[in-house]
Amino acid sequence: MDSTRAFVKDVKRIIIKVGTAVVTRADGRLALGRMGALCEQIKELNSRGFQIILVTSGAVGVGRQRLRYRKLINSSFADLQKPLVEPDGKACAAVGQSGLMALYDALFSQLDVASSQLLVTDNDFRDSDFRTQLTETVNSLLALKVVPIFNENDAISTRRAPYEDSSGIFWDNDSLSALLALELKADLLVLLSDVEGLYSGPPGERDSKIIHTYVKEKHQGEITFGDKSRVGRGGMTAKVKAAVYAASAGTPVVITSGFATDNIIKVLQGERIGTLFHQDAHLWVPSKEVGAREMAVSARECSRRLQSLSSDERKKILLDIADALEANENLIKIENEADIAAAQQAGYEKSLISRLTLKPGKISSLSNSIRILANMEEPIGCVLKRTELADGLILEKTSCPLGVLLIVFESRPDALVQIASLAVRSGNGLLLKGGKEAMRSNTILHKVITGAIPSTVGEKLIGLVTSRDEIPDLLKLDDVIDLVIPRGSNKLVTQIKESTKIPVLGHADGICHVYIDKSANMDMAKRIVSDAKLDYPAACNAMETLLVHEHLLKTGGLNDFIVELRSQGVALYGGPRASTELKIPAARSLHYEYNSLACTVEIVDDVFAAIDHIHRHGSAHTDCIVADDQEVAQIFLNQVDSAAVFHNASTRFCDGARFGLGAEVGISTSRIHARGPVGVEGLLTTRWILRGSGQVVDGDKGVVYTHKNLPL
Repeated sequence: MDSTRAFVKDVKRIIIKVGTAVVTRADGRLALGRMGALCEQIKELNSRGFQIILVTSGAVGVGRQRLRYRKLINSSFADLQKPLVEPDGKACAAVGQSGLMALYDALFSQLDVASSQLLVTDNDFRDSDFRTQLTETVNSLLALKVVPIFNENDAISTRRAPYEDSSGIFWDNDSLSALLALELKADLLVLLSDVEGLYSGPPGERDSKIIHTYVKEKHQGEITFGDKSRVGRGGMTAKVKAAVYAASAGTPVVITSGFATDNIIKVLQGERIGTLFHQDAHLWVPSKEVGAREMAVSARECSRRLQSLSSDERKKILLDIADALEANENLIKIENEADIAAAQQAGYEKSLISRLTLKPGKISSLSNSIRILANMEEPIGCVLKRTELADGLILEKTSCPLGVLLIVFESRPDALVQIASLAVRSGNGLLLKGGKEAMRSNTILHKVITGAIPSTVGEKLIGLVTSRDEIPDLLKLDDVIDLVIPRGSNKLVTQIKESTKIPVLGHADGICHVYIDKSANMDMAKRIVSDAKLDYPAACNAMETLLVHEHLLKTGGLNDFIVELRSQGVALYGGPRASTELKIPAARSLHYEYNSLACTVEIVDDVFAAIDHIHRHGSAHTDCIVADDQEVAQIFLNQVDSAAVFHNASTRFCDGARFGLGAEVGISTSRIHARGPVGVEGLLTTRWILRGSGQVVDGDKGVVYTHKNLPL
């Protein structure tokens, strides 16, 4: 739960205000799907003991639609030639109110919820007896689990123009809901809108960003409002005014989208949904907080300064980072040990603690990898292709950084070092979000690394995201973040892919296979299988499934593998054939990543059956064949559609450092851009440089194209 949303624990009585833009479609008809989702959420909350009061708009819009239709079908041809005259607003309200309530009654009846209608006007609230009676009536209804549905009675309101007159005790349903929140002592007011919350500017504009917690002193002068509601009276300006009024009097308010099917539930679960207004908000939000967009923009600006440096200057930054890590090894070790102790106390799995641990010699190893990276050939500005388009017109295709990278990773603090060094080498800005279990390790590593970046570039080149709540904001910044690389569980990768328009590079699972052919050298096969499983069981390139040719079942070779793995403490689970033949427990799934001392074993007919199994149950990460038959091996290498395919070598070799890439940001199973271990080259793109001497196209009249390839 977001700390700023902790107040929801004490919420019992809730007022929900739904606007015309939510209850009606663009054509003016009722939005049945949205209204149904709203009623289902109210039903759930009602059954959980919450007291729900609904304030609804939409009657005027519904009535206008109905009266337009009645007028149309009762019009003569001559009438249709006359200019369209909009029906009277009060008549629209009178006609629409019954239709709107009839629909609410039908929807709630289907959900076995009772509802009631209360129509009020501004003048009613001038009477103290009315206000007392209103409170008593609502309390009685709520005690019976009846949902009171309020609306301003526009049909008999004394306003001169219901959609223009903003005088009185309340002037629209937003201000009515705020007034009711105070009169009825509500614990929370939820204002449903047609956008996700309050933005710093019109939501459609590129630079507008959602404001999660409204601080009057900070935001009042910064916000630029767009047009008012397309159909209702107020729009966001009215909602903010009502929210500030209610919050300042002690009722928390959340403005969120009514287009989502579960936003009210999410608000009450403490999720960071929409915009919160609270009388203590100024105490929660630091006046100088750095938002997601600011972090991304700063990283881009710093990356451009980094790119402007010479190759030697960029190399020196990497060497300084390597030296700084070694100089601060003891401090890093202390923070890492604190993370490990906390993880053990919290009962985390051994595989996670293994990934979390910076083992002895790890900092030295990381520093040496950074030095190797620094001494690699300069990757930025390389001319990849030169073409003469026409006489005196030369085109060059050159390498350049992608821009700003967002890396979300779990558990492994050493990943932060590898990723940061690759970002510097490739000239990219970087935003990092590590797992909470490695928070202290990540914080000290980030401090050491950014401390080695010169002021001419700026330490904001590499930003460390410390709150999980900032991730949704970052994933929306497709205009300033160029690539997201998630490193972690299948769930993490899937969630990120579903939550962003930014390209995502990575792999969801590391289900790596080793296939032992009948032609395999058994001693070699045992070494490869042992290494692939035991060298680092928690790694994504560790063997998770052992496939064995059926011939080895007859010769006893398969039994040798079983004995060897069991002697090393590996738990074995069988596929359909293996579990029967070997009398071992059946695997829960053939598509399963253990990340521990366990693996699946299955028996296959031949290399083609092995390939079929890998395609059906694998993750296109790394797969290996052990075979002396070169023809069989070549079939495997040609036909297995994975990012890395090996012959007679452990799957553990699938690693950026081992491939000579210096380091890796991760291993990609994507088929676009980079695939396999992603090093510096995977973080680069290209651009075109054209050099001419005054040429113009002019319909291609005077241009003689040569399109001649030139030497680099």
